[in-house]
Amino acid sequence: MARTKSIASRKHRKILKKAKGYKQARSKRVKVAKEALLHTGQYAYVGRKERKRNLRRLWITRLSSAAKNEGLSYSKLIKKLKDNKIEIDRKILSNIAFKEPDLFKKILNSLK
Repeated sequence: MARTKSIASRKHRKILKKAKGYKQARSKRVKVAKEALLHTGQYAYVGRKERKRNLRRLWITRLSSAAKNEGLSYSKLIKKLKDNKIEIDRKILSNIAFKEPDLFKKILNSLK
């Protein structure tokens, strides 16, 4: 009968493979590596949420500075967009303001 390796060693190998490149015992010992992987999973989860927050903050900052160049505050810009029922989200609007300032000026002129 053929020799079989234990399921535990397979699981351990899998954990150590994921922890490759970590410092010291985190890449060598299974128990420590498992704990490190749990933490990295938590950090990654939180990081995905933070990225969304940071990008929205960037869009708002870009829009604010572009609107101030045209003599309008960010809050007034958003209010005018809503009043005129123009449904362009902040991401698209900030890209327009950043990459195509002439088009952004035309949008602002249509609001006035």
